[in-house]
Amino acid sequence: MSSTRRRVGVLALQGDFREHLAALRACEVEGVPIRLASELEAVDALILPGGESTTMAHLMDPALKQSIQQRSAAGMPVMGTCAGMILMAREIEDGRSDQEPLKLMDIGVRRNAYGRQIDSFEAEVESAAIGGAAPAVFIRAPQLTERAPEVEELARHGNQTVAVRQGNRLALAFHPELTSDRRWHQYFLSLDGKTK
Repeated sequence: MSSTRRRVGVLALQGDFREHLAALRACEVEGVPIRLASELEAVDALILPGGESTTMAHLMDPALKQSIQQRSAAGMPVMGTCAGMILMAREIEDGRSDQEPLKLMDIGVRRNAYGRQIDSFEAEVESAAIGGAAPAVFIRAPQLTERAPEVEELARHGNQTVAVRQGNRLALAFHPELTSDRRWHQYFLSLDGKTK
């Protein structure tokens, strides 16, 4: 897949943002660390990385939250991986009462549904969206508990949905940035930024 996109932001408050920036370089796309709302203006897509969703939500400036929501509603592609999937959800189970998600996708998720850090694992996940099976790293991963009809399932692991798309928004329960396979990033880069 190819992309004309040149500048992709990565939320850089906590978590795996450096790994996503490296993945974007491997895709020959400029990655831009994003910490402030003003920095979001310089990019045309955004990645919400894996990490600690509660910490990221608390470190995120209200102006940045609002800007992400507004840009997403206007069509900016957004991908959330692991904790980023939690940030994108409409509803969170087992989250703190003061943890407010960005509500970018009509999905519900359960935090840490795959167990503790010691329960982390890597598996092959099959998806026609990326042309076959690819490695996926699950670390304290969230599980999808509900999704609206317009949210498309892209991949399953066992009996769980682990990758979904809603328009230009992509949520993965795993960490593609922790593998050398760049097909999930390339798929994200192929999403049309003009379509809601």
